[in-house]
Amino acid sequence: MKTSTFALVLGIAYLLVGLMGLVPLFLVPPPIDAPATHFTLLYGYLLGLFPVNLLHSVLHIVIGAWGISASSGRANPIRFARSVAIAYGVLAFMGMFPGTNTVMGLLPIHGNDVWLHGLTAAVAAYFGWREPIAAKDRRHILGDRRLRMAPMSRERRLGLADRREGFGSMAPGF
Repeated sequence: MKTSTFALVLGIAYLLVGLMGLVPLFLVPPPIDAPATHFTLLYGYLLGLFPVNLLHSVLHIVIGAWGISASSGRANPIRFARSVAIAYGVLAFMGMFPGTNTVMGLLPIHGNDVWLHGLTAAVAAYFGWREPIAAKDRRHILGDRRLRMAPMSRERRLGLADRREGFGSMAPGF
């Protein structure tokens, strides 16, 4: 899978999750023992599993739009993958500790969000920092193609204006 395809898949997934977080039908009220947040607009558990609020959903929509933009070439997909890996790694780490699992009372990033953010960070890190498989092969192909080309002196002697015309019609002695 190419990095741009990863950006598209992640972008669509996070855009849909962000939009679902804005619909109260998909939200379950948080349990009594859930960490308190100061920003409680649309605060609940998405599909009963992931704690979200309005700011969290907007953040998902922004990440989703950025991923779709990166997949279409308007943004760099490698930079997108690396940025998502770092940001979601930090969020997963912050979600493990009681003092930071609500980001100062603004974003709920505790519970199932920890492993989801960690998994997202790991997959994004793979696509952001992997070495393309065909990089070595491309260098060899370019080298082979250069060896197959007729030398410039031959082209000048034969009066060829373009390398694409006339190689098949060269005289056997040349």
